[in-house]
Amino acid sequence: MKGVLVKDLYIAKSNILVTVVSLIVLGFGLSFLLETSALLILAPVASTTAVFISITSDAASKWNKNVITMPVSRDQIIGEKFLFYIVLALLGMITALIPCIALACFGADVTLHSLALYGSIGISACLLAGGISLPCAYLFDPEKSQVVFMMSFMASTGIITGLVLLINFVFSVKENILLAFHIVLIISVIWFFISYRLAVKIYQIRDIT
Repeated sequence: MKGVLVKDLYIAKSNILVTVVSLIVLGFGLSFLLETSALLILAPVASTTAVFISITSDAASKWNKNVITMPVSRDQIIGEKFLFYIVLALLGMITALIPCIALACFGADVTLHSLALYGSIGISACLLAGGISLPCAYLFDPEKSQVVFMMSFMASTGIITGLVLLINFVFSVKENILLAFHIVLIISVIWFFISYRLAVKIYQIRDIT
C-alpha cells in the first residue's frame, strides 16, 4: 500500500503545491477581513481535492485494472485512498497554521480556543464530506463522482448544523461550544471509518476487469 500512496503523492504533487501556497497567501489575506483561524475550516476541504484527481487519473489510465494484478488486496487499495485523504487533510491543517502562528507572533488575535474550534469544524466537515464522496467514487462514473464530491461539502455543512442542534437539546452549545464541536468531530471520525468499510464492500463486488 505504501507504493500506491507514493504514486498518488507523485501524481498530485503539483496540485498539492499550488494548494499549499494558495492557503498560505489566503491566510495572510483573510487576516485583514476575518479572523485568521477561520482558514482552518477551508484548509482541509481545499487540500483533499487531490484525492479525486488521483481517482479520476486512475480511471482514465486504466490503473484500476492493472493494480488488481499486483500483490495488493482490494481492501488495501481502498484503504490507501482513505489514508491519502486523511494525509492531505492534515497537510492542509498544518499549512493553515503557518499564517496563524506567524500573525500571532505579530500580535494578531489568534487563540488556542479559536484554533481548536475552527480546526474541529474543518476536520469534521472534511471527514463527513469524504465519507459521502469517497464510496461514490467507486460506485459511480467519474463525472457523477465529481458532482457528488462538490455536493458532499454542502451536505456536510447541513449535517454539522443538524448535529449541533441535536447536541443543544442535551446541553447549551453556546456555553460549551468547544465540547459540542469535539463531539461532532468524534461522530465524523466514526462516520469516516464506517464509510471506509462500506467502500471496501462496494469495491469487492464491483467488476473492474
